[in-house]
Amino acid sequence: MLLLLPYTDYLARLGGPRGLADIALVFILVYGVLKLMRGTRAAPMAAGIAAFALLYWLSVNQNLTTLEFVLRGALPYIGVAIVVLFQAEIRQALITFGNRFRVPFAHRHAGQFGEGVYDEIVLAATTLASTKTGALIVIERNVGLRNVTDGGVRIDADLSYDLLVTIFNPESPLHDGAIVVRRHRIAAASCFLPLTLNPRLSKDLGTRHRAAIGITEDSDAVVIVVSEETGLISFVQGGEIRRGLDATKLRAAIIQAIEGPSANKDEQLANSETETKEIASI
Repeated sequence: MLLLLPYTDYLARLGGPRGLADIALVFILVYGVLKLMRGTRAAPMAAGIAAFALLYWLSVNQNLTTLEFVLRGALPYIGVAIVVLFQAEIRQALITFGNRFRVPFAHRHAGQFGEGVYDEIVLAATTLASTKTGALIVIERNVGLRNVTDGGVRIDADLSYDLLVTIFNPESPLHDGAIVVRRHRIAAASCFLPLTLNPRLSKDLGTRHRAAIGITEDSDAVVIVVSEETGLISFVQGGEIRRGLDATKLRAAIIQAIEGPSANKDEQLANSETETKEIASI
């Protein structure tokens, strides 16, 4: 209906605080969409759709009857094509939107781990790294991973160092795949994760790392990866990977992801106070 209005009426409607708020909301929406699309495979596809729309506008404007007839026939399928082509980006956008606007008491991941559980994960990761044993540990947060755990082997056991090391033992039948940690328990093992399709990733990253990035693109989970080739420990969150972490950095990354930045600052403050006391004693 708005497109049928003359430009003068449209500009008149934009006057006042309500019009400015309207423009601001549209700007934020467009900016958010462009930010999500930046650096992904959606960007060139969006450019292709824009070129298609420009071509159609040109055919209508210049009376190119044959071209307009062909393009008009394809218009009904554009909506379906957009959903199919951008399904991963649409899902990620909805997850991001939901996470930013959820109510405060919906923070299911806050405080779900005890300090001991952090240490169990870190100790297991460093032990596996020392022997170059590949591992993939997925920590579920707000977005449920039931579609992933249903494809694995259900365990539902308390998370412990011994169990983690045992599962990823190359002689174990469950070592191939990922484990999913839900709250303080291991929900399932031998789970298979979706691989990322990000073309910008380094060729050095293997299937294990690409799977870790893939699941963090489709959800808000965080993943600890131990490389079987190099023994390096990586931490993946939001499609971004940090490689070569030691025990201290890995623990800090887990705490910051699960408990929030404030918890990590508290730990850093405690560590700095401890170091100050040690220096003073020396």
